Amino acid sequence: MSVNTNKLKVLIVATEVNPYAKSGGLGDVAGSLPGSLRRLGVDARVVMPKYKFINQEYLRRCSYAGSFFTKLGWRSQSASIYRMDGDAPIYLIENDYYFGRDGFYGYGDDFERFAFFSKAAVEFLNEVEFQPDVIHFNDWQTALGTVYLKDQYSRYLFYSKIKSLYSVHNLQYQGVFGRDILNTVDLNDGYYNSSQLEFYGNISFMKAGLVYADAVGTVSETYSKEIQTPNYGFGMDGILRSRAGDLYGILNGIDNDKYNPAADPRLYACYDTKRIGAKYANKRALQKHLGLPDRDVPMIGIISRLANQKGFDLISVAMEELISKDIQIVVLGTGEGRYEELFRHMSWRAKDKVSANIFFDDDLARKIYASSDIFLMPSLFEPCGLGQLFAMRYGSVPIVRKTGGLADTVSHYNPNTGQGTGFVFEDYNASGMMWAVNEALRAYRMGPDYWGRIVYNAMSADFSWNKSAEKYVELYEKLKES
Repeated sequence: MSVNTNKLKVLIVATEVNPYAKSGGLGDVAGSLPGSLRRLGVDARVVMPKYKFINQEYLRRCSYAGSFFTKLGWRSQSASIYRMDGDAPIYLIENDYYFGRDGFYGYGDDFERFAFFSKAAVEFLNEVEFQPDVIHFNDWQTALGTVYLKDQYSRYLFYSKIKSLYSVHNLQYQGVFGRDILNTVDLNDGYYNSSQLEFYGNISFMKAGLVYADAVGTVSETYSKEIQTPNYGFGMDGILRSRAGDLYGILNGIDNDKYNPAADPRLYACYDTKRIGAKYANKRALQKHLGLPDRDVPMIGIISRLANQKGFDLISVAMEELISKDIQIVVLGTGEGRYEELFRHMSWRAKDKVSANIFFDDDLARKIYASSDIFLMPSLFEPCGLGQLFAMRYGSVPIVRKTGGLADTVSHYNPNTGQGTGFVFEDYNASGMMWAVNEALRAYRMGPDYWGRIVYNAMSADFSWNKSAEKYVELYEKLKES
C-alpha cells in the first residue's frame, strides 16, 4: 500500500519501549509501531522516561538534546532530553528523582512521576523543534498529557493545531488516586467533577484520557465493543459509549523480522512452513533442557502473567484433568503466588508432565513457542494479546477464549473446510476450556498430516505491523484534518 501521508508527523508517548524498557505488551507496541509508520513515510518519533535500568549499551548511542524545567504545582522540576536513533528517533526524558529507581511502576508517587513525564513529553517538543500533527498517548500513565495539551498549551501557536489520540491497552489499570493529588500534578480542584476527572470519589488518570483526547483507541475491534458494556467496562463503559463515534479498535501487530522461526538465533533449530519437520527438533531439545521425557506427546506451552485475567482460575480447576492426559505442560511466567505455587507443586508431583519456570526469560520464551505443539491462553478478557500471535508465528496452535483480540486473531479449525488457525471456546468456565483442549488433542492424534494443516494455517496468518500501521496512518490523517 502506498500511503500519501503529506509529511504526517506523529509523536508516540509511552512509559516503556522495547528493547530499552519493557514490562508488557505496551513495550512491544511502542517498540515496533514507530518503525512501521516510518516505512509508510510518516515522521514518527517516540518519547519515554530515561530509566536507571536501561542497558548502558543503548545509552551510549544517546546524544544530549537540551534541558528545561517542568512546573508541577508549586515546584519546577528539571528535565534533560536525550535522543537515540534507531528504527525511529527516540527521545528520553531524564529526571533522576523520578526515574533513577529500580523498576517501572509500584511507587507511592507514581501519580506524580508520570504526571511529570506526561507534561514534559508535551513541553519538550518546543525545545527540539518537532511539531507533530498528532500526539499518541498510551495507558493511564500518560493520560494527563491530553489535559495538559488541550487546557494548558493549545492557547500557544506552536501547540494550537496538535491533535491527540489516547490508546487503552488494558482498561483494568486506570490510575486512580485521591482528590488531593490535583495540585501536585498542576491541576486545580475545578477538575473534580463527573464530566472531567472525578471517578467514584477519586481522580482517574485514564478517565482524563478518555474525556480529553480527540480520539480514543483500543488494541482490537472486539475489545473496543466489549469495553462499552458493564461486564468489561470497569466503570468506564458509560464514558466509552458517549465517545463511541471517536472510538477505534486497531489490532496490535508483531515484528515478523524479530520473530522469525526461519532465522531466530535463539532456537535450537530454525524452520518454516516448508521445513516444518525441524520444529520438532526444538521440542526434543527443550524436553532435554527442562528434564522432561523425550516422548512424542502433545506439548502445551503457557507463557503469561499468572493472574485471573489470563484464565488461570480455569487452569487450576482443570489441572487434575489436564495431567491425567498423555501430554506435557511447560509454563513460563510469574504472578499471583497461588498460581506460582500450583505449578511448582504440579512440577514436583508430575515431573514427567509439568515443567514450571516461575520467572521470565525471553530466550526460553522463544524456545517454548518453537517447541510446543499447543499454546494455551484462556483469558477472561484480552484487549489484544500478543502471546497467541507469537505462538502462531512459531507454529504453536493456540487454544483461546472468544474475547477481545483473541476473537479477532484466532479462528476455530473446521475439519470440513480445512480452514482455521486454532481452537476457540466461548463460555468462561473450565469445562469450556477442556472442550477446546480435547478438540486440539484429538486433532493432534489424527496424525502429522492432519495436524500439519492446522500448523500451516497458523504460521501462514499475517499479523505483522504492516496492516495495523496503515490503519493508524488513516486515523492520524483523519485527526490531522479534523
